[in-house]
Amino acid sequence: MLRLKNVQAGYGNILAIKDVSLEINEGEIITLIGANGAGKSTTLMTICGIVSVRDGSITFLDQEIHDKEPDKIVKMGICQVPEGRHIFPLLTVKENLDMGAFLRTDQQEIKRDIDYVFSLFPLLAERKNQDGGTLSGGEQQMLAMSRALMARPKLLLLDEPSMGLAPLIIKQIFEIIKKINEEHNTTIFLVEQNANQALHIADKGYVMENGKITLSGSADDLLKNDEIQKAYLGI
Repeated sequence: MLRLKNVQAGYGNILAIKDVSLEINEGEIITLIGANGAGKSTTLMTICGIVSVRDGSITFLDQEIHDKEPDKIVKMGICQVPEGRHIFPLLTVKENLDMGAFLRTDQQEIKRDIDYVFSLFPLLAERKNQDGGTLSGGEQQMLAMSRALMARPKLLLLDEPSMGLAPLIIKQIFEIIKKINEEHNTTIFLVEQNANQALHIADKGYVMENGKITLSGSADDLLKNDEIQKAYLGI
């Protein structure tokens, strides 16, 4: 579904990701783990067209997308939930969801999808007329995910969805990620520092260090890997 081949990208004179190659198949949950500053978020921003590719190629559903504008990439079916949520704080929960469906015209289906995200996150239904900026961190993460789902993505990119959240909320968020993948066959590319949680719901994982992929394999194999256990799982 998505293939990065020898991708290099960065900011100014700095290469943040170097010769990154990875593959995501339809229906999978793939996770990219690594320390802070490893280049994980830059990888997602590069897929979305926000950071320009300097070398290499990105292919989505057999079409090259590394030279496309971000809005064209969204129209093709890739949507990102950014690190830090970035909801619209002065818009209500319902208005934030409407913004997620901005490129759509199928009003009946939009209504159905709003009902669906409210079923996933009943708290949002209770707060649908409340400004996004007044929600708690966990509620804002729920809203950011719901807003992305309103675009009906084929591939959902999640950047650090557990950041700054209480353990109980983190557990709930990861359960919902698994549910979205299973119920809608939505392919998910999950960037996470919480390697333990990410690998427990993923099919496959990649490890990034200093802008390079240093290890990859099935999630089960990575969970059993001694290096991963010492570096990321605290074992």
